[in-house]
Amino acid sequence: MTGPSLPALPCACASLRRAARAVTQLYDAALRDTGLRATQFTLLQVLQRRGESMQGELGDFLALDSTTLSRTLQPLAARRWIKSRSGDDRRAALWSITAEGRRRLERATPAWEAAQQRLRDRIGGDPWLSLLEDLAGVAALARSTSA
Repeated sequence: MTGPSLPALPCACASLRRAARAVTQLYDAALRDTGLRATQFTLLQVLQRRGESMQGELGDFLALDSTTLSRTLQPLAARRWIKSRSGDDRRAALWSITAEGRRRLERATPAWEAAQQRLRDRIGGDPWLSLLEDLAGVAALARSTSA
């Protein structure tokens, strides 16, 4: 990795949160003109790739608590970029991306790709792939440790 550095923090949580905030700011800036925030883009992208999903499954997949997930879902639903329906158990909401949501995602993807590429270029190709795999592993291990 090249570029300015920050001192290491002695806490994994603080270090990951600092990195997440910095990366989110980068993506939010890139997406500013698309009408989406990074968190909203991610949710549309996940629904596009996974298809209709139960709200609990989305929360588990993204490691989001139900309150945070609801706060992210509601503005997207209000704009009709996603929709929900009741499942077999009426208490369970099933979410899916709408045609308008797909169009919004498609229009925003070039800005997201540009942010991805800027970060990938700074980190480097092999370290980038390792980072993605390591972060998925850290998330899985943290989830299994807290259970």
